[in-house]
Formats: sequence, C-alpha cells, structure tokens
Amino acid sequence: MHCFQDFSKSQHMRHFVQDYIRALYSQNAGEVVIQKFVSSVHGPGSGCPHPRVLPNLVAVCLAAIFSNFEERRMLARLNETPNSEKDLGEGTEETIHEKELQCYVTVFLYASEYDDWRPVLAQLLQPIPFPSDALAHEPFIRRFRPVMERIGTDARCSSHQMVQAVRKGKEGWFHVYCPSSPVCTDDGQTWGHMLKTLLHCCCRCKWFLSQLMKKQLGACLLLALRDHSAAQEALCLMLEWELIEQEDQKMQLVSTLQSTASGRDNYAALCQRQLHLRELQQKGGPRKLTLPSRSTDADIARLLSCGSFGNLEVLSLAFTHVTSACAEQLIKLPSLKYLNLWATQFGDAGLLMISEHLHKLQVLNLCETPVSDKGIAALSSMTNLRKLNLNSTRLSAQTFEILKQKLPALQEFDVRYTEAW
Repeated sequence: MHCFQDFSKSQHMRHFVQDYIRALYSQNAGEVVIQKFVSSVHGPGSGCPHPRVLPNLVAVCLAAIFSNFEERRMLARLNETPNSEKDLGEGTEETIHEKELQCYVTVFLYASEYDDWRPVLAQLLQPIPFPSDALAHEPFIRRFRPVMERIGTDARCSSHQMVQAVRKGKEGWFHVYCPSSPVCTDDGQTWGHMLKTLLHCCCRCKWFLSQLMKKQLGACLLLALRDHSAAQEALCLMLEWELIEQEDQKMQLVSTLQSTASGRDNYAALCQRQLHLRELQQKGGPRKLTLPSRSTDADIARLLSCGSFGNLEVLSLAFTHVTSACAEQLIKLPSLKYLNLWATQFGDAGLLMISEHLHKLQVLNLCETPVSDKGIAALSSMTNLRKLNLNSTRLSAQTFEILKQKLPALQEFDVRYTEAW
C-alpha cells in the first residue's frame, strides 16, 4: 500500500496510472467506472486512511492535463504547415484529446464529493495549477465547474477560502467563474453561489468586500439586476460600510437595488439602519452610469424602469450584449449627452429611434457596431454632436460627406476601417 500511495513519484508509475484511468474511462459507462475507481482509492469509510493518496491522484491527473494541452499546441503548429506536410486525421486527434480531458476531469469530479478530501483538494487547486490554455478552453471550464462549486460552497473556511487568489496580482477560481469572465458559461450562477458563501464566512469579510468592490463590482451589479440575493446583499454591505466613495457610483448601486422587489426590500431595511442613505433617492439619480459587460436589453429595461434617471448625462453600454431593442429605454433619458455603444449589437433601427429623441447628445461611440448608412444618415438631425466614432462600421464615403455638412458642431470623428477612411 505504501508503494501505491506514492504512485506519482515515479514517471513510469505515473504513466501507468494515467493509462489505467484512460482504460477505465474507455469502457461502457466510463464515468460510472471512474466513480467506482475513486471510491476504491478513497476507501469505504468516511475518511481516507492514507493521506498521500489524494495528492498523488491529483498530481497524476494534473500531469495528464498538462500533456493534453501540450499535445494540442503541437498539433496546432503541425496544422499550420503546408498541406503536403500535415498528418492525416487531425479531427480524430482533437476528439481524442477532448475525451482524455473529460476522463481526468471526471476523477476530480468524484474526488470532490468526499467531505474529508475537499479541503485538501481545495488547497491543491490554489493557486490554479492548470495551464493558461486550459483556463481559456470553455469545455474544460464548464466540466470543472461542479468541482469548484462544491469547494466554493463548502461551509469550512479551509475549503471555500481557496477559491480566492492566493496572493495579490494572482487570479483565483472566483475570478475564473466571474460573470464578466470570457469563459463563464452559466451567467454567473456558480460565482453567485461562491459569493454567498464568502459573504457569510467569518474570515476578513470587510477586506473581501473591498476587493470585490475594486475588481468585480460590475459582476455584482449584473447579478443584483437579475435578482440574485447574495449580490444584492453585497451591494447593501458596500453602502452600509461606506466602501463606495463616488456619489454617482453610490447612486448606481441604489438604482440597481431598486430594480427588483427583493432589492427594494433589502435597501429599505438598510435605510432603516442608515438613515442618511435615504437622501440618495432624492437626488434625481446618478449623473454617470456604466453597465457591466454581458448586460442585456432586459437588464437595461429593468434598471432604467426602476427610478429617476432625469440627471443621467453619461451612459456607457460598451461591450455589453445590448441590441437596437434597448433604444426604447434610451429615449427616456432626456439629459443624455454621452453614449458609448462600442462593440455592441446596436444597429440601424436603434439609431433611427435615438436620432429622433436624444437631441442633447454630444458624444456618440458606435465603434464596431453593425450600423450602416441607413442608420448613420439619420444622425444628421443630431446637431449638437461634437464627437462621433464610426470606426469599423459600414459607413460609406458619400454618407460621411453629407454628415460633415449637416453637423456643424462636429469637432472630432473616427472613421478608420470604413469606406470613408
């Protein structure tokens, strides 16, 4: 048994165990076979009697996953060579790599089910031990999500604290599953469950909230808009503990809380404890507002319909998922002077609508949007425009010349990567 406990130390033994795990997974009902294998390694009791078994098993699987992505990189380089030099069957190779990856992730999945192993597994996974291309690989992140959710929602500090970064400047699993992360595939549900556990943890809650406010406030705002209780609780605590200094940012938090029934209840309870916060409701709303990335038309509608935005002059929707449908909400902002729609799906229909209503608009950013001459031509009625960004749109030279003639206040424009460039 002592030899078995240290099976990761020898390279030959490590390869033998990797081959054995792959052989188990290749059978019919491979996941069930892997589950039985992990169960036999752990033992029948509530606690594994051999403390070195889990670290060795993790080491074997980590080495296999590193090799998996190294082989993918080699295959990618091979596929960049001329056709005459390529090896055949590249699609088959990709399928094999995916199956092997799923095989080793399955070991982690069943190992994380054991209460006695979970704190040890959490420590072995902090800092994140996987290669960077694994963390950018959506199937891997999706399959590994149940493992980290079990760790991140475990009641023990020795488990759930491990989802945070090991030190300043390093990202942890809490960042990987953040709604603003490019590989987040569940709209932040796993992140929200981790957030709830961390908020109720006895360890450095105020420090955690200050870091959350600095790095992931947008994610909190997005989930609070979608009626997530832990995100709303976090926003209330940020206001109560005065972690937010900017007045506009405070009012954005209040507006977000008031966008749902549960958020309004939470904010009302907070105002009972902090009477000075009631004044924020009486100031006409924020002057500046930036919506989190991944916000949708429904999120904007929910937010802007909840209260007063008569003072709103600056609105950034850059890198959100909004479309022309949100124009119905934007035209309700009579004081708007700055609108940033960079890299959204806001199109011609939206431009036609806002050009009829937002006559105070002075700055408009449409960079990398699907607008064309049909919508852009309507901007000629927005005579207060001073800055206009049409970079990487379907603008023609003819329409641009007409715009310059009809917009006398226009001082700056960006038409790079268009026909008018």
